[in-house]
Amino acid sequence: MSLFVRKNVTAWAPAALAALALLTAGCAGRDDGASSPKGGATTSAPPHGYVEGAQEAAEQQSRLVLNDPDTGDTRVLDLITGRAHEVSRTAGTADLTTDGRFGYFHTADGTRVLDGGAWTVDHGDHVHYYRAAVRDVGRLPAGPGARVRSDAAVTAVTDQDGRAVIHRRADLEKGRVGSPRALPGTHAGAVVPYAEHLLTLTDDGKGGPPKAAVYDREGGRAASPDATCEDPAGDAVTRRGVVFGCADGALLIDADDGRFTAEKIPHDDDVPAGERASSFRHRAGSDTLTAPAGDRAVWVLDVTERAWTRVETGPVVAVGTAGEGSPLLVLEADGALHGYDVATGEQVARTERLLTGERRTGADGSGPVIEVDRSRAYVNDPEGGRVYEIDYDDGLRIARTFDLDMEPALMVETGR
Repeated sequence: MSLFVRKNVTAWAPAALAALALLTAGCAGRDDGASSPKGGATTSAPPHGYVEGAQEAAEQQSRLVLNDPDTGDTRVLDLITGRAHEVSRTAGTADLTTDGRFGYFHTADGTRVLDGGAWTVDHGDHVHYYRAAVRDVGRLPAGPGARVRSDAAVTAVTDQDGRAVIHRRADLEKGRVGSPRALPGTHAGAVVPYAEHLLTLTDDGKGGPPKAAVYDREGGRAASPDATCEDPAGDAVTRRGVVFGCADGALLIDADDGRFTAEKIPHDDDVPAGERASSFRHRAGSDTLTAPAGDRAVWVLDVTERAWTRVETGPVVAVGTAGEGSPLLVLEADGALHGYDVATGEQVARTERLLTGERRTGADGSGPVIEVDRSRAYVNDPEGGRVYEIDYDDGLRIARTFDLDMEPALMVETGR
């Protein structure tokens, strides 16, 4: 199978290779288990986060997982090499999600799990980047409507009926689904692993709004913050805590030295149901969330400042942002990507038309999205069979265009 890239991929600079050597050496000095066999030779334990068969790299190993629900064509586009890898088909995908490493293809007969072969391990004072072969892991029984959320230790799968199970992350990393453990209760939204616990909104079945709840990883109730969330929809993990979307704004749950607290971030005014933030998009690690606010506006939630901003735009297809200091990115019905200054609401940049044809979102929910990482944004053009790489800090310059031999109707980015 072939892929044509209109612009060459920049090779690693010598400085990046030197950084890798220093990073690896520095971590090796901190690793336990190093041995000194006879003869004076020294061997070091693998760096933290290493998985057998993986290669460590000096920079983030971003990849795009792409799927056409109609034909089942599936590709993994390596953004470092510029090559697309063909993998087994998955037809009838109702939704494609990711936790930064694994792609989850939600279909009528379950959720296929694909290891994208790229991930990041963040130790706070240093970061490791890994790449490995793409491989199938198996299937989870939960199908359309399932919500999958992960941290470094566990993966929580909440089905559309609110029942949740917990998988060991180590099993998925070894290429198998493993045996899940059921979490008690019924949950009104996703169960989100955070701070070595599981955060959720529980439904007590008495007709009241769902209540915030914290479980340990074994399924025991660990805390019950005094907070509720009316009509929950959407969630996101930030450096400030986990955000759940509610009818009157958002609920932020955070942990400080093992103690969990909950705080409401309300809207200043009543927001009609059709204009509320019900799904969040943001750059991994960012504290700035975006969501459509009806058809012609976008919500920006600054979690640090606990503040909502409504930005008036043209008809919204997809949204995203890299966070503080970066423009709000809005793919609009004219087929172009627009950049807005969040503080002033003014448009500051615009691309040429990126989308081919008139169809924007398919009946199955597929369509263009914006994936944002630390330096680039990616926009898929399903009908045109291509993906655009955008330098959002350079006036939305189109840095690269990837022409594909399939329609990338669904897209997520892994390696984060």
